[in-house]
Amino acid sequence: MTKDDFWQGVRGGFPVMLSASPFGALFGALAIENGFSVFDAVFMSMTLYAGASQMVGIELFGNKVQPWLIVLSVFAVNFRHILYSASIAKHIRHFSGLQKFFAFFLLVDPQYAETEKRAERGEPVTFAWYLGFAMIIYIPWQMTTLLGAIFGQLIGDPHAIGLDVLLPIYFMGLVLGFRKRNNWLSVVAVSSLASVAAIHFVGSPWHVSIGAVAGIVVAACMPLEAQDAQSGAREEEV
Repeated sequence: MTKDDFWQGVRGGFPVMLSASPFGALFGALAIENGFSVFDAVFMSMTLYAGASQMVGIELFGNKVQPWLIVLSVFAVNFRHILYSASIAKHIRHFSGLQKFFAFFLLVDPQYAETEKRAERGEPVTFAWYLGFAMIIYIPWQMTTLLGAIFGQLIGDPHAIGLDVLLPIYFMGLVLGFRKRNNWLSVVAVSSLASVAAIHFVGSPWHVSIGAVAGIVVAACMPLEAQDAQSGAREEEV
């Protein structure tokens, strides 16, 4: 059962791995472009393991920004992980302390999204499934970072060939995965508008956190009755 769960997680994470691999290579290439060594790039991927934050970090390192501002900026981008952790805590409360440590370290956007969807379907969120889903993304991420760091300079400027648009497309796909939830459109619309306004009036990377907070505020103000009714209807269908 545990072995089956692990391979089920691997199969579920395989498409994510295919879509995330170009980001790993892009990060490796950008890291070298911003003065990192190959070892630095891979070490950062292995220990930080947070794609968007890694991109922000290397850009700031390359611009000789003060260390405290780099830490603060990475925190701003990763603020959403506090919300992710709080949201999935109820699904992994049966994990041991060590398992929770690895679960939170490996918690990236697709991991959060798939954990929530699995729990919504009423399927058990076992550590074996969680680890299988995570490993099929984590290990190739390090390998593509290494390849990007070594061979990335061969493709020239990644922005010139449009590789920088892959990240927003990827996140859009994750958001659309929750489109059947109540109030999804309202929350996404307000969050998007707040993020766009923030990037113009406050600047990057704060638009990420400000957009997230705006979406949370709207979601918190929405009535719960409609959600409860839909949950009840879904249970009846099952």
